[in-house]
Amino acid sequence: MATSFGSRAPHNQRASNGAHGSSSSSAAAARSNGNASQGQSNRPKAPGSRRSVTPNSRAHANAGADGDSGRVRVAVRLRPRNSEDLLLDADYADCVELRPEMKRLKLRKNNWNSESYRFDEVFTDTASQRRVYEVVAKPVVESVLSGYNGTIMAYGQTGTGKTYTVGRLGKEDASERGIMVRALEDIISNISHASDSVEVSYLQLYMESIQDLLSPEKINIPITEDPKTGELALPGATVVNVHGVDHFQELLQVGEANRHAANTKLNTESSRSHAILMVNVRRYVDGQDKDETNLQDRDQTNLPRSKPIPIVRKSKLLIVDLAGSERLDKSGSEGHLLEEAKFINLSLTSLGKCINALAENSAHIPFRDSKLTRLLRDSFGGSARTSLIITIGPSARHYAETTSTIMFGQRAMKIVNMMKLKEEFDYESLCRKLESQVDHLTAEVERLEKLRENDKGKLERQLKECEDSFSGAEKSLMKRSEFLEKENDRLGVRDERRFI
Repeated sequence: MATSFGSRAPHNQRASNGAHGSSSSSAAAARSNGNASQGQSNRPKAPGSRRSVTPNSRAHANAGADGDSGRVRVAVRLRPRNSEDLLLDADYADCVELRPEMKRLKLRKNNWNSESYRFDEVFTDTASQRRVYEVVAKPVVESVLSGYNGTIMAYGQTGTGKTYTVGRLGKEDASERGIMVRALEDIISNISHASDSVEVSYLQLYMESIQDLLSPEKINIPITEDPKTGELALPGATVVNVHGVDHFQELLQVGEANRHAANTKLNTESSRSHAILMVNVRRYVDGQDKDETNLQDRDQTNLPRSKPIPIVRKSKLLIVDLAGSERLDKSGSEGHLLEEAKFINLSLTSLGKCINALAENSAHIPFRDSKLTRLLRDSFGGSARTSLIITIGPSARHYAETTSTIMFGQRAMKIVNMMKLKEEFDYESLCRKLESQVDHLTAEVERLEKLRENDKGKLERQLKECEDSFSGAEKSLMKRSEFLEKENDRLGVRDERRFI
């Protein structure tokens, strides 16, 4: 994998410039974005969702989602001051001022220079995990349950609370549960356990190698692409059918134990890989059988009406906990930690390039520069509903990193995805239903044939009895006729003798 980065500039230089650089151009872009956001409402109109039409799918009218549901939604969350901030920044004011009621954030470079930015939501350092989930993630989860793909991603400097926001298990305190647990809790409670299914894979992108967190022996998992549909797949990754929230928490716990983490100057438990939770939801819905002729035929023949043709909706939810961007001079990474930091910053730089290109409507989007961007291709500029939460710290010591994070979020807000709903006929289920109907009709034919045979035998017996009865009556009449003739002859002879 090193050859793919051989022609690039030095890792630390490129990563620092891409992830943290704060220049006059970025400040100008910030002012431009801030002023542009002031002139528009919080929910600008964007192209709505559409449904794909394939040979085995049904075409419908556009979904009735709100018009701007396709735009990437971005929220910002401020981390509370920690002990290091309290110690080193005692004489300095915070560089961030939040105005949640206006959904605005003011970033102060000094006492006389500040910039204001607008987001879809602004969370203070006291915001609860539940509120963050309901605002950021729940709309995406509801879309996934309706058959759309969805992505929830956390981005920010190392040590600003991304893993806490996304991956917190909250076993001891349910109120601290992160987005992953709450999302699966909602999904599992809203599906039919008799027919629907929820499958998960938990992966990490570590030093540009995709590894399975549920089966750590599986490393270097390839990314394949369907040449017809363009859909990505990860052959060999462990897929687990989830039966309940407790089962899912156990899987998360296994995955977190296998994820790479280290102690740095900026974070005692710094994630050294990007964690990606893939949730595949398969739901069944009833189609509408509009063939009135068939309905009338079934009514005339007293046959049972067939049920509506089953339709299956397959949707995918990605929940991404990105490793934190870091400056090497601040994190103090050396040796192997230095190599890890290079790969982290390179993948984040590639992601930033893609976001910039999409925000500027560039003709070329460099998704193939990194495995991270390949995996997130559908999330930005694709067909998924995407929510991004950026996490920042209050300390003025990390002003450049905070600025870079905010600018990343501002550019992401310009991206509009075209959400698509794919409804496919479930031919396997339809085949089973048709086979059952054929069995029913075959049994009905056999019953009618047996009934006909029974009726035929009964009629034959009745005919035989009639014939026998007729023959007996005929013989009786013949005898009676002969008797009457003889009697008539006898009476005629007697009368002749009397006249004589």
